Amino acid sequence: MKILVCLKQILDPDLPARDFQVDTTSMEAKQGSANLVTNIFCENALETALQFRDAHGGEITALCYGGDKAEDSLRKALAMTADAAVLISRTGSSNPDPGAVSKVLAAAVRKLGDIDLVLVGRESGDWGVGQTGGLLGEELGLPSLSLVDQIEPSEGGLRVRRQTDVGVEFAETATPVVLTITNNEANVPRIPKTRDVMMSYRKPLTEWSLADLELDSDEIRDGNSYYEVVELFVPVKDVQCEFVEGDDIDEKVGAFARRIQDVVASVG
Repeated sequence: MKILVCLKQILDPDLPARDFQVDTTSMEAKQGSANLVTNIFCENALETALQFRDAHGGEITALCYGGDKAEDSLRKALAMTADAAVLISRTGSSNPDPGAVSKVLAAAVRKLGDIDLVLVGRESGDWGVGQTGGLLGEELGLPSLSLVDQIEPSEGGLRVRRQTDVGVEFAETATPVVLTITNNEANVPRIPKTRDVMMSYRKPLTEWSLADLELDSDEIRDGNSYYEVVELFVPVKDVQCEFVEGDDIDEKVGAFARRIQDVVASVG
């Protein structure tokens, strides 16, 4: 089985709030000195694919549509033992909308050919729109199942487990199919071995432009064709701090207790 895992590189979600800045012109987060990392749900998708391949065979290609630094995410995927990697160079907006992204990914799937299973993360850790998987299925004319956390082969296709609001459900599907992968305790991304990390930089990396995919670069570059970010800002919290005074710890504790009583009385 040939499996394609789509990866997205995002601003590190662990960036401290004090270092988070917004570009009010482009309505995007400024990278500054922050790191770019692979979206965690995409890594869950890759781990799910690796476990399926290790148990049942197959070939995994990691694909990323991104800027120059996106190569880091693909090298990590190779270090996690993906079989091949493809980088589609992105120009223009650093955050094209899911519609534009799905067109690019669909063109890449068609160029690769003979893909049985396409996996994407359930959503990205930066914007969390969660639409790319469904739109990709629509672009390819393939069935799409969301919030999958386990995949097994079945007669004539795949048997998948999906998370729902009330528990889990099982479904069977023919291939090719597009699945969006969510996290569970069984698909926590593996830590690459040192040897695999070193070998990942010796493996070839295929690079395509939008022209290679026969796409109109101006149309894709514009992005955000069906929604608009009206406002983006960092919430400001009004924090007030009072210091309790006293000559020793007993006086300070007493003053603190009286201050709490005053606050409770004013609220009640």
